[in-house]
Amino acid sequence: MPKANVAIVGCGGIALANHLPGLGLCPEAKVVAVCDSDPAVLERARQQVGCNIASTDFKEVVTRDEVTAVIIATPNFTHAPIALAAIAAGKHVLCEKPIAMDVTEARMMYDAARKAKVRHMTAFTYRFVPAMRYMAHLVKTGDIGQPYHFRSCRLQDWGTRGLGWRQVKKLAATGELGDMLSHRIDYAHLLVGQFSRVIASQRRFHDQRDGKVSDLEDWIGMLGDFENGASGVLESSKVATGRGEGGKSQDYCEVNGSEGTLVYQLERPLELQIGKRGRAGLETVAVPNEFLVWPGSKRDPKAGDPLVVFRYDQDVEFIQAILEQRDCVPGFGEGLQVQAVMEAMLESMEKEKWVKVERTDG
Repeated sequence: MPKANVAIVGCGGIALANHLPGLGLCPEAKVVAVCDSDPAVLERARQQVGCNIASTDFKEVVTRDEVTAVIIATPNFTHAPIALAAIAAGKHVLCEKPIAMDVTEARMMYDAARKAKVRHMTAFTYRFVPAMRYMAHLVKTGDIGQPYHFRSCRLQDWGTRGLGWRQVKKLAATGELGDMLSHRIDYAHLLVGQFSRVIASQRRFHDQRDGKVSDLEDWIGMLGDFENGASGVLESSKVATGRGEGGKSQDYCEVNGSEGTLVYQLERPLELQIGKRGRAGLETVAVPNEFLVWPGSKRDPKAGDPLVVFRYDQDVEFIQAILEQRDCVPGFGEGLQVQAVMEAMLESMEKEKWVKVERTDG
């Protein structure tokens, strides 16, 4: 019998392509309600999910007695209102990133969830890539010694294609920063630790996308110092001509340490490149079997497109944390930490100088 009755709020591509198959791996979970502001999208989701409860009003859905958990996959400006309403109703919450429009909203969500003692999770999906999980394990177990440098580079080619709400500041707060670089800031936190200060730059090359105004950046770059003394370089772009889109475009992450180097590329989700002190060049190493799926996931590691199926494991983690009454990984605390770095970057660009990153202790 299902022990986690889930409502999905925001029934676009991410919800149906990622979250629904993920919940399908959890016999203890059942989608009992769907919600979307677009009636046509809502009806399509209702038919696909096969549930009876469908509404355009999120408050009606998240307060229902039969709902125990809520997945939020809506535009950024709605994250905090929906999450706070769900938390106030005692529901567990998984929210897409960035979890809020600013640090103030993110802290409200984090504090409210802790006070209510509900499970909370930030959808930093790429933490669940097998190669990233193995990379984090090697760093944490000292395989490359003391981290010296962190660098990441996310390059896609969206040209002048429309980004919908993602190209509108009042709906998204940031462009490429919140959309893609937020994931890579989370990489940095996972692999190396907290940033102490940052300096950033951004560009908007297209003031219109698909004939509509775009008032947010489509390229962002950042230098950062970590609290442990390591250095960081992060870049993300939607106008890297010829790079393509999605999982087959460049998502590169590298950590150099005193004893070695680790290189991750999303294009190769089941392998890492590893270098060791005293050796020339990098060796390609397959990810060990124990890192191919999230612990407890019933997903067959040999089935499906490896660039897609890892995404399902984040929903497995969400449901497992609810059933086991433990913290989700990553939670709203991790989302708040990333939000603090983003806010420091925005201040850095406004003032054209290095800015200290607020320590959120999330």
